[in-house]
Amino acid sequence: MAEPKSAEDKLALIYENLAEKLKEDIIEDVIKRQDRPLRIYWGTATTGRPHCGYFVPMVKLAHFLRAGCTVKILLADIHGFLDNLKAPIELIKFRAEYYKFVITSLLKSLNVPVDRLVMVFGSSYQLSEKYTMDLYRLSSVVTEHDSKKAGAEVVKQVANPSLSGLIYPLMQTLDEEHLDVDVQFGGVDQRKIFTLAAESLPKIGYKERAHLMNSMVPGLSGGKMSASDPDSKIDLLDPSDLVEKKLKKAHCAPRETEGNGLVSFVEYVLLPVDGLKRGAKGKFVVERRKPEEGEPLVYDDIAVLKADYQADRLTPQLIKGAVTKALIDLLQPIQADYQSSSEWQEMTTKAYPPTEAKKKEKKVKNLGTRFPGAKGGIEAKADGHIEGAEKDRVNLAAGAKEAMNNLDLKAKGSD
Repeated sequence: MAEPKSAEDKLALIYENLAEKLKEDIIEDVIKRQDRPLRIYWGTATTGRPHCGYFVPMVKLAHFLRAGCTVKILLADIHGFLDNLKAPIELIKFRAEYYKFVITSLLKSLNVPVDRLVMVFGSSYQLSEKYTMDLYRLSSVVTEHDSKKAGAEVVKQVANPSLSGLIYPLMQTLDEEHLDVDVQFGGVDQRKIFTLAAESLPKIGYKERAHLMNSMVPGLSGGKMSASDPDSKIDLLDPSDLVEKKLKKAHCAPRETEGNGLVSFVEYVLLPVDGLKRGAKGKFVVERRKPEEGEPLVYDDIAVLKADYQADRLTPQLIKGAVTKALIDLLQPIQADYQSSSEWQEMTTKAYPPTEAKKKEKKVKNLGTRFPGAKGGIEAKADGHIEGAEKDRVNLAAGAKEAMNNLDLKAKGSD
């Protein structure tokens, strides 16, 4: 895909496949009147391991870069800690580094120019005196109600929330000013934070920014694809057999395209990724299950694919097989990067240390309440011997020989 030259072509690529746009006049003023690169930032809290849903924002970042924009990626390490301790403070540095490895590899796999791409760690400026003072100033003009409402779809909701969840939206608002951008980009789940930013930044003397939003790809089990729900997502490092297993079990109701994670993945990832790689309109190929069923189905228009799915010409079984093959191919260069990088592998262990398996505790033998001495401090051990104050009452003997002699004496005494 060649870089667009005209302002109209640049805007068309910037807006392609977006769910919503706020204050487009700001964007168009920069590109048409100021004639300079548009400065955009996208942030991600460095919490759970990135999954295949990350291809959705990466595709749009690729579009922005192709359109000549300057793109800043905020690796929001402090946000990860503030969001109900999703990232323990001891691990946030390692997780931010892990995300850097992943995002670099993702963008590289899409064949996009990265000379206008900048990655920034949140902790590199969010601990400064100026930022801290701005946070105090912003907190004086934003109510508790508005901050809580803004973060409702982003910050983890719990019965007794901590104050950190109220600080989160304020910091995301301030990032627009401190990263010196024209636009903030994110998912539609960020809309309330974007609205808060547009309304509150001018109150402390900073300009309003534009906001762009992409659709959220449904998870494999329905609902939002989440890093904290292993059943809803495919990890970027999942092996091929696990990818196939997860997609076989994915929710994919016949004839239903609304809320269908696989149809959405074709629309927002597979078709545009193929277009980026080929430098032309993207295609999605569905092989027939048997040769006698005819030629493969080839789609370059999502509307046609949806119509075929609703008509049951494209069945759940067919689309699952095609998405599985395409996704495994998509993950291959990323996983190759991982296998060739000892630094990335080491960072994975540091960022997400393996949990120790719980050891099974041996159950103490219960001899029952009718056992002699049960109430007198007698305890049966795992190897069968008895301990306690009254153990002599129940022990037959100290050893096998003594036991045999005792039995022999008892036998003679009974004659």
